[in-house]
Amino acid sequence: MPTHITAPSIIEAAGNKPKIIAEYIGRVNSKTESVSIARMRSPSGWIEPGQTPGFDEYTVVLKGSLRVTTRQGSTDVQAGEAIIVQKGEWVQYSTPGAEGAEYVAVCLPAFSMETVHRDT
Repeated sequence: MPTHITAPSIIEAAGNKPKIIAEYIGRVNSKTESVSIARMRSPSGWIEPGQTPGFDEYTVVLKGSLRVTTRQGSTDVQAGEAIIVQKGEWVQYSTPGAEGAEYVAVCLPAFSMETVHRDT
């Protein structure tokens, strides 16, 4: 039987400015451990701590631009583009552009505070 998700859970985000995480599918909203799907909205100038997650993250940018920094360098992902970050790879997300960013993030397995491994 299908599970109808009628609304997301809003989750507190890490970073220097308020960012909205609306989790539709994942450990919080649907009690799903295998995958998380969330819509993110981050303001201009937002930056989060670096992390070395224990999950693969697939991101599609809907509006604005998302900067993805790894040990190999930085990539600015524009609206209509996507990026994949493999588990175990250090990464830092930010939105330095004037318009911020709106994007969808899919994590396999689902995002959790225990497996994100943020820098201190």
